[in-house]
Amino acid sequence: MLDSDLRESDGLRNLLSCIGEAQERFAELLKSYLLEHPTTVDQYIRYLSFQYHLTKDVQRYFLAIAAHGDLARRRGLRDFLCSFANEEELHYLVAANDLAKLGLRPLPMPFDVELWHTYFSKVVVERPFVRLGAAAILENISDGVAKEWVRKALQGSFLTRDNTKFLVLHQHEALPHGQQILAAIEEAHLEPGHFADLNEGARKGTVLYLRMAEWAIRPHTLSSICDRDTLDLDHCEEERIRTFSMEELGSQAA
Repeated sequence: MLDSDLRESDGLRNLLSCIGEAQERFAELLKSYLLEHPTTVDQYIRYLSFQYHLTKDVQRYFLAIAAHGDLARRRGLRDFLCSFANEEELHYLVAANDLAKLGLRPLPMPFDVELWHTYFSKVVVERPFVRLGAAAILENISDGVAKEWVRKALQGSFLTRDNTKFLVLHQHEALPHGQQILAAIEEAHLEPGHFADLNEGARKGTVLYLRMAEWAIRPHTLSSICDRDTLDLDHCEEERIRTFSMEELGSQAA
């Protein structure tokens, strides 16, 4: 029993180490620009655009993880993931509505977001904890040493309460998703193999997310050679974005 507890503790420590490293790398990336420049409109459009594509249909990942047989006796984690899927499902509309408040629509999906979905949609069915490790990165990368730089990114002259809802929501002041996902993992009594997958997903998630962030901050980075000009949105999607209200998120909007 003691050996099992120690292995679980080591696995969680490794995950926390991955998260800390991701936060440091994200902070350095933001600092490299924000130290001497304010956030530009172009950077903000690119940021919200990749977040729109990254978070759209995100509930499918968490419901797929919850459906895996390894959670049959980990009902607490399964319940958390189902609730988490519901809470995250509409976040893509928050990003798109922030753009709409600027009179804009999302840019086409960046190549690194395409890579994210291509990889994780395939791996989540058989190795769900790889995708869960990536989620742990997404929900925590803006905290720690990166937090002050994320706040600095909100200081652009064109930024207002109406067009920064996504960024403010993901600072997790009202709903600490980063802490919640780690608590759910800690309480699930996972096996060493699960933690190995969590850490693999955390590292791969870090690489892809930082590439997305670099695409937003540095518009001429390598990934930009795959950019397309316009995104076709049907009328229903455009109307859904335009009429979105934060009240649809329930308690998250508080």
